[in-house]
Amino acid sequence: MTDNRFINRSELIGILVLAAFLVVVLPLCLDVFRLNLVAKYLTYAFVALGLVICWGYAGILSLGQGVFFGLGGYCMAMFLKLEASSVENTKIQSTPGIPDFMDWNQITSLPFFWKPFHSLTFAVAAIVLVPGIFALIIGAAMFKRRVGGTYFAIITQAVAAILTILIVGQQGYTGGINGMTDLRTLKGWDIRPDHAKIILYFFEVGCLFVCIFVAQFVRRSKLGRILVAMREKEDRVRFSGYSVANFKIFAFCLAAVFAAIGGAMFALQVGFMSPSFVGIVPSIEMVIYTAVGGRLSILGAVYGTLLVNFAKTSLSESFPELWLFGLGGLFIAVVLAFPNGLAGIWSDHVQPRIDRLIASRKPGWTVAAIDNSVVDGAPAE
Repeated sequence: MTDNRFINRSELIGILVLAAFLVVVLPLCLDVFRLNLVAKYLTYAFVALGLVICWGYAGILSLGQGVFFGLGGYCMAMFLKLEASSVENTKIQSTPGIPDFMDWNQITSLPFFWKPFHSLTFAVAAIVLVPGIFALIIGAAMFKRRVGGTYFAIITQAVAAILTILIVGQQGYTGGINGMTDLRTLKGWDIRPDHAKIILYFFEVGCLFVCIFVAQFVRRSKLGRILVAMREKEDRVRFSGYSVANFKIFAFCLAAVFAAIGGAMFALQVGFMSPSFVGIVPSIEMVIYTAVGGRLSILGAVYGTLLVNFAKTSLSESFPELWLFGLGGLFIAVVLAFPNGLAGIWSDHVQPRIDRLIASRKPGWTVAAIDNSVVDGAPAE
């Protein structure tokens, strides 16, 4: 029997536990520096959430999500950079009032496509619309021609490589390999002090939960069931009269918007944006986050992102020459031993033991009754 509830008991408990962990436990246990690291990790969780819908449910493996993460980050960075490049702050330049990297490259006036980014409203709209429209163009070009699977994954990698080369090559307009640095204020509010970092952390957590609920709505709706059916039997869905291409485009665009929001939060939290977060390597790392957490689990994607990035930071501090091998080994181990990631470990090994323990202590309860409230939240296979 299909449960049409937006959220069931086990999912609600999982969301509350994650909220308590992010909102209460981490801020109380970590200093500002470590909490800011967690905030940086959580920016990647937006990408992982999008991949749960795009890859886990729709079956579309994108190896170029760094493109959308970068587009969102650059849209926010352009606004912040213009605010930091006031005439007063840049009076030592040969051309005051423009970003420093433009002055270094002998550009004497602000390019026309930079001028709208003086407006925060325009910048916020661009964070959503620019990556969304770009994903729409790519998706329509590919899915309408029934390009998918490995071919689509390779094409997204190529797009990531092209955009990286473009950003580096257009140094006078993008900051080149160094990116956009020295991002100081947001509408006059200094984002660099510790108290500002803490406020931005809680704002980011709030945005993350909004995206979690959007993903949960898609997952539990009829649309989510169609995505799962499309992943399993694409031809059968097509023969049933649904436009498979349009559903794929939607899932890809939603993942792109989630990634762009994460990129914008990254620019705010870290204070810079560079092409090193746009290319093939970061895009593949983002897929690893989702795989480790569980590509069918919304909450698992968040935990997987935190775990992989914590391991990455720890290994890079202790073994700077070997951490990439460790990261690759972690991915291989998860794929071979636990194909459903952390969420699979929980549902296959931990949850059944908890259910049996509850059933043994409550005579009126049975494991089957408890399982019904849990399995309803699991995706159709």
